[in-house]
Amino acid sequence: MKPKVVITQPVHREIIELLGQQCEVIPSSSLVTLGSDEILRRAKNADGIMVFMSDRVDDSFLQLCPNLKIVAAALKGYDNFDVESCTRRGVWFTTIPDLLTIPTAELAVGLLIGLSRNISEGDRFMRTGRFNGWRPKLYGKGLSGSHLGIVGMGALGQAIAKRLSIFDMSISYTDPVPVTDQKEVPWGMNLCPLDLVLSQSDFVILAVPLTCATFHLIDHGALEKIKKGAFLVNMCRGSVVDENAVISALSSGKLAGYAADVFETEDWAKPDRPQNVPDALIRMTSATLFTPHLGSAVDHVRLEIEMEAARNILQAFQGKRPTGAINDIAGRQVGHSNHI
Repeated sequence: MKPKVVITQPVHREIIELLGQQCEVIPSSSLVTLGSDEILRRAKNADGIMVFMSDRVDDSFLQLCPNLKIVAAALKGYDNFDVESCTRRGVWFTTIPDLLTIPTAELAVGLLIGLSRNISEGDRFMRTGRFNGWRPKLYGKGLSGSHLGIVGMGALGQAIAKRLSIFDMSISYTDPVPVTDQKEVPWGMNLCPLDLVLSQSDFVILAVPLTCATFHLIDHGALEKIKKGAFLVNMCRGSVVDENAVISALSSGKLAGYAADVFETEDWAKPDRPQNVPDALIRMTSATLFTPHLGSAVDHVRLEIEMEAARNILQAFQGKRPTGAINDIAGRQVGHSNHI
């Protein structure tokens, strides 16, 4: 019998065809995220499962799916998944470490410019029909000559720095691990403590993984230290930011603007996560710019991400160590960068 593979979200046709050559594939055609009960119903006798950002796999899920050999995540950050339980139960857990970096960095640049130059508000004004020529309004802040602070200098932070360096910005960053190889990043970046990055930067971009140490890293206390009139952009995980603290900082004028592609409500591993993006934040249309987690939403990139997850599944069924494995099913978790 062919091994059974469940895919929890719609994927490109090529993925179904590739897996279908060797597997019984149970795809999803629903544009609505499947509920956990429905995913469990489909996966309870599956040999492999391809999961996405909106899914969660914990020990109780694994206990009810005893045939699983691999959980292949079509993503990079994996805070919604219990890797230790996968390891303990002899299940491979794989991620896609590289393919999401560049499109996410590109979107960071777009959000930064869009927020600081009032592009969304200008678009809304144009659609009112009241535009009849130039007026001295909607003045924003340019990037040239400004100071950029990046919180987290892993692959994503470095990709952001590389792209924004062409705007003649000075750059500082904070990270437990200094950048030693500057072939791919701008020269002259300064490694600083978080407090200094916040206090001196006109623009701050967040690019850290969600861990116990980074949960609500940007809270009321951190925002008290941020430079007045700074713009904050969150490209990593929603819960790195305390969204209620951001509301207060925007209301007081401490923050000039907040852009995000990620939100606290998405962090399913947090049992007390907010159920929605706060209404007060949504209503701040002139000081915010939001996208619905579009970091890797580039068609050819998503195809390759799905393809890599499918290859990981096939490698596991062939008795090989999957290329994207971050655990060792002999019981020892392998080294994996804590950067994103």
